[in-house]
Amino acid sequence: MLIRHRGYEPKVERTTYMAPTSTLVGKVTVGPHGRIMFGAVLNAESSEITIGEYAIISENAVLRGNRSSTALPVHIRDHVFIGPHATLLGCSVDSCTYIATGATILQGAKIGSGAVIAVGALVHAMTVIPEGFFVPPFSIAIGDPVTIYSPDQLEAVGEAIRKVGFAKAAFGIEETFAERKDLYKMTTTIRADEYRAHFQDVVLDPLD
Repeated sequence: MLIRHRGYEPKVERTTYMAPTSTLVGKVTVGPHGRIMFGAVLNAESSEITIGEYAIISENAVLRGNRSSTALPVHIRDHVFIGPHATLLGCSVDSCTYIATGATILQGAKIGSGAVIAVGALVHAMTVIPEGFFVPPFSIAIGDPVTIYSPDQLEAVGEAIRKVGFAKAAFGIEETFAERKDLYKMTTTIRADEYRAHFQDVVLDPLD
């Protein structure tokens, strides 16, 4: 499905296969010889998504651009494989990179060429993964230079995330809150305001 959003229509090269249950929204550009498989969602929101040639976007992967204090586009270079159920938000992935099943890459992260983000791994906001680097399964990568944490390192992970400034990176929020629920109230309000533009979306005929 192709959807015009904020006046922008997705552009897909004719040599790219787009599964009938995939969805492309807004300022999305897909290069030649790609494959966008069943259930994949590429949603540019108030930013953009660019996909290079021979890129594979597997089943039920979600790619979303957003805006915080600046635009948060998604840029996927040539020959990138994105596995099923992966989530990529406002990040960039260089060429010949493997993003495995269930991996998550957050806002402002940069993945170097030839890197591997293994099954279930998380690359946190503003993190830089060097060329050829391997992020192990179900691990958490944070920072620049990057540090790898295991999920049971609760205190260390929490401190590393605080240093990243996730709320600012993802939502443009610089305030601090005495209670976490007040932060979440603001984040959902920000996204609801951004997503209001979908009331004007237009579903396009793919044969046009």
